[in-house]
Parts: sequence; structure tokens; C-alpha cells
Amino acid sequence: MVVAARPGWTFRLTRVRRVLLVLAVVGAAAGGFRLAFGLGAATNLTDRWPWGLWVWWDVLTGVALAGGGYSTALMVHFLGRERWRAVERGALLTSLIGYLLMCAGLFLDLGRWINVPRVALVWQLNPHSVMFELFWCVSGYTVVQLVEFGYVFVERVRAPRLSRLLSRIYAPVLIVGITLPLLHQSALGSLYLLTKGSLDPLWWTMLLPLLFLASSFFVGPAMVTVESFLAARAHGHRPPVPVLAQMVRVAGYVMLAYLAVRLGDLAWRGVLPRILDGGVASNLLLVELGLGVLLPACVFLDARTGARPARLVTASTMVVLGVALNRANVVFTGMAASAAGASYLPSLVELAVTVGLVAAGVLAYLFVVENFPIAPSAPGPSETTRAGRPAEGARPRLAPFEPELVPVREPVAGR
Repeated sequence: MVVAARPGWTFRLTRVRRVLLVLAVVGAAAGGFRLAFGLGAATNLTDRWPWGLWVWWDVLTGVALAGGGYSTALMVHFLGRERWRAVERGALLTSLIGYLLMCAGLFLDLGRWINVPRVALVWQLNPHSVMFELFWCVSGYTVVQLVEFGYVFVERVRAPRLSRLLSRIYAPVLIVGITLPLLHQSALGSLYLLTKGSLDPLWWTMLLPLLFLASSFFVGPAMVTVESFLAARAHGHRPPVPVLAQMVRVAGYVMLAYLAVRLGDLAWRGVLPRILDGGVASNLLLVELGLGVLLPACVFLDARTGARPARLVTASTMVVLGVALNRANVVFTGMAASAAGASYLPSLVELAVTVGLVAAGVLAYLFVVENFPIAPSAPGPSETTRAGRPAEGARPRLAPFEPELVPVREPVAGR
């Protein structure tokens, strides 16, 4: 007789993964040092530079790049693009890991981290505080993502009761999961509304919440594209290029609208002529908008992009870097003049924590992909049209996690 046995957990420790593991351990040790001795001993932050590397990368950029989860879910479930499900699991996984790392980074960046449990005492806090909203929205969305990812988990561990529970609550959880990111992505921009007079007018605007939200949306498909190509190369499967090309096309239209709003806002406030003054700030703004928005948007909207994977992944990488540069310009470039000549260079502890968080995220992603049905398999010839688009009604196939068939001997009578 042959019965189904659950496969064991696996994780190959290659040379690169050993290096990542060392970096993650060093980062954890640096984080422990920061918690034990405080921000002053662990960072180079000052009163003139109160926010630095951790706010730029671990919080502002990390949350934006993790937006691929909500933007993909929005396009798949609410725009009726069921054929885009091929990348949904990978997007949700990347987003979940990104938010968990962001929560860790935000925790380390709090001056009095020991008081974090008091956040649960809602009546003691200021409900008008942007940080209050940010904390609850990010924490709530992280929990929502764990529930969203639960249906992948039950496929691996085969828990029927948990599966039935998830099927009942999945729809309302999905709605909450779309709503919460709209709040905290914009709230990150609202933080810098308080810096009027300090943040350079090239970036300060009352539209900052809207701009942060829009950029987190269009960077989602770009981040999913980059992640899909990297995962395909690491695990030896083909990325769903036609699906990715269609998703970034939607992002391309949002990017053009974003660019029009940015330029229109600069013109309305009388700051538009400054973008050509040749200064450091204006040049970085031109790079941000030209190479990070306009050029990749044109590539995304080109009908030939789906047939040119190299162009697709290059343009997506430009968008990711462009959003990272936008957040850096807000945190560093735009605040440089108000620092009154003070300089900031991240300390070794700051660098170790940031690199360690990235390394831990990569290791977590690799472990989950190796042990859960995440990666899509490429569509067969019958599922693809001559134009390179998925055929109507074709369902993307996820890499099956099949139980191993183990022969078991029948018991002998009388024994």
C-alpha cells in the first residue's frame, strides 16, 4: 500500500546564505546594543539630524516597497484581473516580510522603546497624532497580512479547521487589508507636513500624503517584477512575463498622473523654475522624476515591453530606485539647508542593523519559497496567445507542494 507523507522542512545553506546569516546575526547584535545603550551611543543622530538611515530605509522606503502586496491584491480582486493571480502569492510574501522588518526597524528607532506596550492604552495617547495612526495602521495591516498568507500556510501543514476558518473571514480581511495601507502610506507623507519651513519647497507640499500614497501604489508592480525575476533566477523557473507586463502598464498610467500632479503643484506654488537652477537639490529632483518616473513609465506603456523581459526588469528597477531616491530626498536632501551646516553619516551600528534586516528578510523569503507553494510555473503553450498574453480563462498554476509517496508494508495477520 502507498500512503501520502508530508514532506520535511528544507533549507539549503549555500555560501551566500551563510554570509547572509552572519550579517543577520551581526545586525541582531547591533540592535541589542542599541536597545541596551540608547540612540545616542548607537547612532550619529543629533538634534539637527533627528531622523537618518533607519527612517529613510527601514521605514519610509521599506513601507513603500512593501506596497506590492496591497496594490497587487487591489488589482487582482477588485479590478477583476484573476489571470494576475500568478504573482499574488509572491507579492503578499514580499509585502509581509517587508512589513515585519519595518516594524523591527521602527521599534529600534523609537527613543523610549520600553514604553511601546503603553500604545495599547488608547485613552492615554493623542488620537490626533500621525504617529498614533501610523502605529495602529501598520500593526493592524501586518496582522491582516498574516491572515492573508494563512491560506498558503494551511496548504503546507494541512489544517482543515484553520482552512475553513480562513475561508470564512478572508473576504472581510481582504477589504481591511486594502483599506489600512491607504491610511498609513499617506500618513508617512503627513509626518513631513509638520516640517514646513524646514523641508525644501521642492518636496514640501500639502499634497505629500497623496504623493506618498500614489508612489507606493505604482512601485508595487515594479517591485513585484524585480522580485519575480530574482526569484526565478534563484529557483530555476520562468517568471510570468506577460502578467507582469500587464500589471506595470497599469502602474505606468498612475506614474504619468503622479508626474503631472508633481509638476502642476510645483508650478502652482511658484517653485517650478527652480528645477533648472543647476543646484544639487534640483538635479536630484530631475533624476528622481526623469529616470525614476517618466522614462520607466514610457517603457511600461510601450506595447513591445512584454516581449522584452530585459527592458521590463530594467524599467522596474529604475522605478524602485526612483522611489527610494524620493524618500532620500525628503529625509536628507530636502532637510539639509535647515540643518544649519550640520552633517550626518550613519554609524556602524546603524549600517549593521539595516544590512542585518535586509539579510534576514532575504533568508526568510528563501525559506518560505523552498517550503511553501509560492512560485508560479510558466503557462503552457495552450495558455498563451500568439501576442504573448495569457489566454482568456487560463488559470496560472502554482508550483504544487505534493506529498511524498512512501511505500508502507501491510501488517501480517497474527502479528
